[in-house]
Amino acid sequence: MLSRAARPALRAGASVPSRVAAAPSTAAGYATLREIEGRLKSIKNIEKITNTMKIVASTKLTRAQRAMTDSRKYGQTSNEVFESAETKPLESAEEKKTLYIVCSSDKGLCGGIHSGLSRYIRRHFADGANADLVILGEKCRSQLQRTNARDIVLNFAGVGKDVPTFADAQAVADQVVQLPTEYASIKILYNKFINAQTYEAATIEAFSEEAIAASPNFSAFEVDEELLSNLREYALANSLYWALAEGHACEQSARRNAMDNASKNAGDMIQKYQILFNRTRQAVITGELVEIITGATASADM
Repeated sequence: MLSRAARPALRAGASVPSRVAAAPSTAAGYATLREIEGRLKSIKNIEKITNTMKIVASTKLTRAQRAMTDSRKYGQTSNEVFESAETKPLESAEEKKTLYIVCSSDKGLCGGIHSGLSRYIRRHFADGANADLVILGEKCRSQLQRTNARDIVLNFAGVGKDVPTFADAQAVADQVVQLPTEYASIKILYNKFINAQTYEAATIEAFSEEAIAASPNFSAFEVDEELLSNLREYALANSLYWALAEGHACEQSARRNAMDNASKNAGDMIQKYQILFNRTRQAVITGELVEIITGATASADM
């Protein structure tokens, strides 16, 4: 039997290991708090960036839609001429290749707008299409480089950094008509703007000189044959300008939607991490109070 004087000392000695064992959990709690706090700061910074990019994209979308409306006048007018002339690709030129001009851009963070164009090209080549590629923009070029590197005959970077202009389209058209291969037709692949939430991959047909000259009703326009090459290049530039402007509007709309979704997801993550931070801090404070009360009780018993 222990004496009454020895019992408080025994209880005090027994309480020491419990305080020592509890120290690592407290330290781990503080480390977890610091980690959660760091993640919260990172997510809040990301939310600020995505919100800013959303505002910038919304501002640019207004200008892009205005330019898109103006460009449609050029492209649709050219198409009306060929529709009235009943211009069609020549059946005798089926053995010749088709040239696809893919209108993308150099920038990302706009959803799957570039991937849709790449999937369209891969699907057509998987079906056995005999064609070459001219790619505008680094995004589609990097995607198609892995699967269709041999089919790329020309690529452009830096086109469409800002609102596309007719001069940009004319510069591209000038390089395209200088390609050594004679193509049966040229198809311009772009993102067609449907509304602020929807877009789809579409093509615009650009005919060869032979197809224009063989049009049934083309003689009604009284165009000299010597000017057919100029007409073809001008029509190609019009269609390219239309496609670039529509694609730019789709890109800004998709970027605004993507940044809006990213901001919402960041807000949800901030809310979850804030709750986790509060609960972890509450657990750490509770653990410290338990240690203080245990130490005070042990001291009182002594």
